[in-house]
Order: sequence, then C-alpha cells, then structure tokens
Amino acid sequence: MILVCGEALIDLVPVAGAREPTYVARPGGSLFNVAVGLGRLGIPTAFLGRLSRDPFGRLLRRTLEADAVDVRYLIEGDEPSALAVVDVAEGAEPIFTFHGEGTADRLLRRDDLPASLPPEVTALQFGSISLVREPGASAYAALMQREHGRRVIGLDPNVRPGLVGDRAAYLARLEGWVALADVVKASRADLAWLHPGRDPEAVAREWLALGPAVVVVTRGSDGAVGLAAVGRVEVPGVPIAVADTVGAGDAFTAGLLAALSDAGILATDAIRRATTDDLEHALAFANASASVACTRPGAQPPARAEVEVMLRR
Repeated sequence: MILVCGEALIDLVPVAGAREPTYVARPGGSLFNVAVGLGRLGIPTAFLGRLSRDPFGRLLRRTLEADAVDVRYLIEGDEPSALAVVDVAEGAEPIFTFHGEGTADRLLRRDDLPASLPPEVTALQFGSISLVREPGASAYAALMQREHGRRVIGLDPNVRPGLVGDRAAYLARLEGWVALADVVKASRADLAWLHPGRDPEAVAREWLALGPAVVVVTRGSDGAVGLAAVGRVEVPGVPIAVADTVGAGDAFTAGLLAALSDAGILATDAIRRATTDDLEHALAFANASASVACTRPGAQPPARAEVEVMLRR
C-alpha cells in the first residue's frame, strides 16, 4: 500500500467560453490528486491528511472513497476547506491563487500522525504546498524523517512560488527532503524557478547524488527524463489535444508510482535495483497517465484502461 500524505482542497477551475468569469468547484490538491490517481490505477492506496467537515470536505472524502482510497488516516476539523483559484492560459503553466489561511488541511499536527504504520504500507508520498504551510509542514516532514529507511519515500515538490517565500531558505529545506527520498519527481518549471538559468538535468544529477534511487524531470510536451545509478532514460511526449494541464503533474506522479509498484520494486529492498528497462517503462506509463489528464479540464486523473489505450497510440 502507498500512503499519500498532504493537502486536499477545492480547485475553482474557470469554465471555458463563459460570458463572464465562471468557475466550477473540483476536488483537488496535489497529494489528493495523486491518491485518487493511484486509486483509479488499481493500486492499494491510503490518504493521510486533514479535511474539513464542511460540504467541500465531505465532497473530498466521498471522492477518495469512490476511488477506493483508504481513509483510515484522515483527520477532520471544523475549519473551512482551502480553495485554489486556477488561472489557465493556453500554452502556459496553470497559476494557482490559494485561499488557505486557517483552513482545515494545513492544521495537521504531529500529535495527529499515526504512532506506527502497518507492514502493508511500503511507500509514502509527500510534496507540494503541504510541506511549506505550517503547522502541517513540520508534521509531514517529521513523518518523512521517521519513515526514511523503513519505507520508500516519494517526493514531488510541485513548487508554488507564491507560497514558498524565501527561495534560498526553501531550497535548503528541499534539499534536506531530497536526501531523505528514494523517488523524486520535479517539473522543468520547478527547476527553472529553483535554479534560474541552469540546466534542469544537471540539477537533477546533483539531487541524485544526495541519495535518491531515482530522480525524474518532466518536460511537458517534450516528455520526461529519468536518472538512476544504472543510467539515464528518456521518453518522448505524446501528441494530444490539450484541454488544460491542471493536475497533469500529479497524474504523472501517480502513474510513476503505479508502474514501479507493478514492477515489484516500490520497496526499500528493491527500489535501488531498478533497471533502465524498469525506469523506461515507468516513465512511459507515467507520461501516458499525464497525457490523458491533459485531455480534460481540471484535475481528473485517468483509470488504468485509459492509460493503456494512450500507451498503444
């Protein structure tokens, strides 16, 4: 089982073609999307996070349950659900404006963490805004530190510059998390903001030297590159009609973890034995997952059958 740890919130996604600004509310949050994506791909998955008891919180819970995500690690609170207003411009990365002060998702505390995890949990996934907003950020980081070496740790920083604050301070913390992780995925846009003017792949190689078994860089329509001790692999992009790219990176992360799980190497005694063939297949599957997500508006990760159809194109 993969335990996905982080934020769940509501994305307010613009309705295309509306005469005046109109938004539809969709379940979202990077880690929430990864959990739903894994569930739709048939991977045993649980979600650890804090939800509101308000109508949006109940929608988030129902969505997890509908996609077979185990909710035993959910914490509930009376604070409102966080909102993210999404600005989607053709050919550009989506821009998120977060409304999350005093919301339920960010108020997870160390006392809310499970004292221990059962053996069935073989991997944990972290990242995004849940690692930068306190007090939840410290709680998730403590769990990552505690489980390092016991279970596979996945990390996708999914950088949101408007929430990060001081770049240098954030980068120092991020490199500490990278050193704890086994599987790291970052987008070309993430690395361009973190290290302006540098080659993203060169940064990925430096991260690989910090300790992960695998570092992946996604490049949008240009595909993805994976680095590991055994070598480098690259997969091309998939030509598609793009509705928007909201949640595409999360669908990629879910696909990557699912493919590694399918291969039987998402475990601490196996992940460092991944071959270039393992990595190439995982990147291709992840890329197909992200491509399907891009064909529909908002964060809507695909089912396994949809990914398999995309792979055959």
